[in-house]
Amino acid sequence: MKIAFVTPELQSLVRRTNLASVSESLCEALSGAGNDLRVFLPSTALVDPTALEPTSIVAELEVPDGPNGKLSFRVRMGKLNQLTVYLFESDQLFGARNPYGDENGPYADNWRRYAAFARAMLASLEKLGFNPDIIHCLDWTTGMIPLFHQIEYVEKQPDHPVSRAGTFFAIHNLAIQGAFEREILPKIGVPHKYFRASEGMELGGKVNFLKTGAEFATIIGTHSASHAQKIQELDRGYGLETTFAARKKELVGITNGIDYHAWDPEHDSLLPSPFSATNLAGKKRCKATLQANLRLDNGPRTPIACTIGRWDADSGFDLIAQNITQFLERNVEMVVMGSGQPDIHQRLRTIEESFIGRFRVVESYDQNMAHLMMGGADILLLPSHYQPSNPLFAIAMRYGVVPIVYQKSGLEDVVVDLQVDQAKGTGFQFSPYSADGLMDTFNEVVKLYRDASTWTKVATRCLTQDFSWSATAAEYIKAYRRVTRRAKARRQEV
Repeated sequence: MKIAFVTPELQSLVRRTNLASVSESLCEALSGAGNDLRVFLPSTALVDPTALEPTSIVAELEVPDGPNGKLSFRVRMGKLNQLTVYLFESDQLFGARNPYGDENGPYADNWRRYAAFARAMLASLEKLGFNPDIIHCLDWTTGMIPLFHQIEYVEKQPDHPVSRAGTFFAIHNLAIQGAFEREILPKIGVPHKYFRASEGMELGGKVNFLKTGAEFATIIGTHSASHAQKIQELDRGYGLETTFAARKKELVGITNGIDYHAWDPEHDSLLPSPFSATNLAGKKRCKATLQANLRLDNGPRTPIACTIGRWDADSGFDLIAQNITQFLERNVEMVVMGSGQPDIHQRLRTIEESFIGRFRVVESYDQNMAHLMMGGADILLLPSHYQPSNPLFAIAMRYGVVPIVYQKSGLEDVVVDLQVDQAKGTGFQFSPYSADGLMDTFNEVVKLYRDASTWTKVATRCLTQDFSWSATAAEYIKAYRRVTRRAKARRQEV
């Protein structure tokens, strides 16, 4: 299958958010599965072109800019391992600036930058001689591509090779939508009739790029099957619930994978001892090393709970903070890694001094310690209210760490609740979303941990789950086949 993958970030070239690692890992997995995948990326100031050397200019093109103007782009091609990457250079729009904004916030003309990039990306396909089956668009910065593809190719030029492609619009961060004043419409060359709430670009009186992508793409993708359902519910879709409900037949949920080369307990050089689902002895040695390195009390049957991430309400850390003392009173050791406001740091340090040998704080992210924590911990606390894109649950399972998640976080179909299904359970779900709800479930976790044989079965079950990018890529290929079928049907309707 031929895939044009459009993203504002790619791990080896430019990283501002987790979108970068998702993009590169998925591209590598799809390419490794035998697909002809090519990456299309705006060349911002953060892009490191040395990772692509040697490169060459393979196309130059112009796209409309307002009623009478033109914007020029150069397309530079290079190789990133086996990936073909096209960098879209525009000194005026991207060259000296970051993907989204600077210390003062988002750039005011992001609408112009990414509308022009959308047109340039589509226009480049003919010049590059690349006729994709799928145009995979990622997040709001690519939201105009499905609309331009529909109204400027499928409807106006149905015989054009680009018209035969289908569009897959993947939503990574639903909270960031790219909303702009309606006055931009003539400036980006979009007829005012598309400024409507139903099957259009309008949301809250503004032009919304994320909504545009979701309305006009052939198929929409999100983080999981349960997340695809949740975002159709009131107050769960960040204002796009009606759009998602109307397009529920074109909405699919695919769980992101994790890098099994970086996160593999059987071959992890950062662990003191390897282990696997068939040999858990190494995990006991990892636990002993974690306890020794952090000066925790050495107890092989004392459960270690951990959490990694921001110490704020968005990550659910407020619930953890309210319960830390109660956790520790249950003969549990605990390690928290991350960062937050100074007052949170101070409070955690005070608790650490009160529970010497039982509670440790690791400030900021430490890669070596993160691997050792996964190797030695027993329980992962991941209580965020709504964070279906967080891969930490899958990393934890890969290391036999049993996760606790909120029942409606978007992770409920990938973390099977042991309280509901003991035969297939891989973690715990708590509800309601409160300190008491988390505490009640934590008590059940500790209770289960006391049953050593049952806990070993659960940890082993976690270790055998497949959250590899190759498994994720296989699900994307299934979704892409739906795209090509629906794209063909759409063309016949035009």
